[in-house]
Amino acid sequence: MANQGVNSGRRRFLTASTAVVGAVGAGFAAVPFISSWKPSARAQTAGAPVVVDISKIDLEPGMRMIVQWRGKPVWIFKRTQEQLAALPGLDERLRDPSSENADQTPGFARNGYRSIKPEIAVMVGICTHLGCSPSYVPEMLPQPYDSQWQGGFYCPCHNSRFDLAGRVFQGVPAPSNLEVPPYHFQDDNHIVVGVPPEGAA
Repeated sequence: MANQGVNSGRRRFLTASTAVVGAVGAGFAAVPFISSWKPSARAQTAGAPVVVDISKIDLEPGMRMIVQWRGKPVWIFKRTQEQLAALPGLDERLRDPSSENADQTPGFARNGYRSIKPEIAVMVGICTHLGCSPSYVPEMLPQPYDSQWQGGFYCPCHNSRFDLAGRVFQGVPAPSNLEVPPYHFQDDNHIVVGVPPEGAA
């Protein structure tokens, strides 16, 4: 009788141990399976949409996120009310203030902010001159290259300058505004880069 009790306890222990090991093994096996649902790096380079969590943008003023889409760096950043208010005052200094170049600005972003939501900017971080990546200078302070600087992007390679809407200044080598990629808001905290808003051309 005593031996039966010992065997029964041992059997329960072995059964429980096997179940735990099996569950852990199933978990490890599921990781690559679930990961396979995500677009591969190759698919993203080819143009697969990229979902970006922008909830952290609110943590620091001037914070910029950089994600890759089609092999290009896409900048996502939040503009302050002061920065937004300064944008219209720059129009006379810009080459294409109304973003009439459809190759650089899709219809849904052809407004003074070049964005869906005024405070959230999404643009390709490649200078339209020779493909350099401009520096992000969000501070609204005089700079050596512009005594009236109101924040924006400066390309030190050939001195091209863009405002915080990605609009190019007159008199610089860059011929056009920074590109705005197709994108839409999945919800308040997620942007899908690579797919325009529903109904947009």
